[in-house]
Amino acid sequence: MKAEIDTKWIATVSATLIATKDAKSAIKYLSDKLVVKATWHNKPKANNRGETMIVTFGKPNYREVAFIKNLKKSGEPFPVKKIQLKFYPVKK
Repeated sequence: MKAEIDTKWIATVSATLIATKDAKSAIKYLSDKLVVKATWHNKPKANNRGETMIVTFGKPNYREVAFIKNLKKSGEPFPVKKIQLKFYPVKK
C-alpha cells in the first residue's frame, strides 16, 4: 500500500520545526493511520554549518498510536489542525 500524501504537509511540518526553537520533532496527524513527522538528527547549534532533518510519513509509531487513541476518545476530528511539537529533555 502506497501512502497518498500531499507535499504541502511535508513543507508545513518542516517549516514549523525550523521556526520553533528547542523542538526536537513536529508531528502532523492526517488520519488514524497516516502521520507526517519532521525530526532533527542532531540538536541544532548556532555555529553549526549544516543541520540534518529527517522527514517521515506513514504509519504512526506506538507513542503516536496512544496519542491517536486519546484523540478519538476526546472526539477530535482528523486531520488534527495543530502540529504537535516534541521538545528535547531539559538537563537538571
